[in-house]
Amino acid sequence: MPDLAQQLLLEIKSEGSLPSCATLSALMLCYADNGLLSHAQTVWDEIINSSFVPSIEVVSDLMDAYGNLGYFDEVARILRDLTLWKFKLRPQVYPLAISCFGKRGQLEMMETVMKEMVSSGFTVDSATGNAFIKYYTIFGSLTEMEAAYGRLKRSRILLEKEGIRAMASAYIKERKFYKLGEFLRDVGLGRQNVGNLLWNLLLLSYAANFKMKSLQREFLRMVEAGFSPDLTTFNIRALAFSRMSLFWDLHVSLEHMKHEKVVPDVVTYGCVVDAFLDRKLGRNLDFALKKMNLDGSPFVSTDPLVFDVFGKGDFHSSSELLLESKRQEKWTYRKLVAIYLKKMYRTNQIFWNY
Repeated sequence: MPDLAQQLLLEIKSEGSLPSCATLSALMLCYADNGLLSHAQTVWDEIINSSFVPSIEVVSDLMDAYGNLGYFDEVARILRDLTLWKFKLRPQVYPLAISCFGKRGQLEMMETVMKEMVSSGFTVDSATGNAFIKYYTIFGSLTEMEAAYGRLKRSRILLEKEGIRAMASAYIKERKFYKLGEFLRDVGLGRQNVGNLLWNLLLLSYAANFKMKSLQREFLRMVEAGFSPDLTTFNIRALAFSRMSLFWDLHVSLEHMKHEKVVPDVVTYGCVVDAFLDRKLGRNLDFALKKMNLDGSPFVSTDPLVFDVFGKGDFHSSSELLLESKRQEKWTYRKLVAIYLKKMYRTNQIFWNY
């Protein structure tokens, strides 16, 4: 209610009281959220020209309000005012402006702020650097993203999980799997602080094009480098084996999972079920599944980036619909497989009836 808020402020002033910084900040945000730009500007000027220092939370909310309305020049004005008059906020306000511009696709304005921040002697921290890369992966081209990564690398800022995943997602979206592999090697496959992420993505880059020999070779290198395969590692291989109908390799992979005490998820079971049904080997399915725990509770813990490459298999998709339904039932893999087989049988019956 901006009108009522303005009336209350006038009453405070008419009684000879001075509004506090919190009061002015609340009124300013009220105006900004309601698109009353000139009113918000007036209150902002009052705050800046007084001895008040707005909190960084208020600055963040104000930038977001202007950003949501597309008033990017006003965001730049806030940054300019604070860097000129409220010096102690400078280290915090630069990253806020970078985030405000970046998440709305204003890459040129984001670049300008980043350069100004560096030229003013402030260090770009890891969080800001990784966010900078992330915005390029969303709104920029691959070439622009790679150039931004090169600048980040020259600044000796390490790309962390969020940045790695964002760049990998961009390469996957464009189906540039060779470039994805080059990027992962450049980041450094030996990095322990990101877990198996780099190796899993490298395996995914080979599995995407069904380069099975390279997939196996890199898997062995991963193990030799001291990394223990996790569920995503195994499922990347299982999906490739399943799509290529490599039943023996799929069997060996399941045995390896059991040896490593890695519990299969819906994706793993789907690899087995889909592989046998695709080759019309449904009668042999019991033999394959009897070594797996069919009475376990279904779950999905595979990295979603895997689905960006392979999609979701038929069994996986069908099972997810059941698990997300409102049916109050204690699901097991045995029930999911039974329902799926019945569904496939009915589908085939309808097909042959025509």
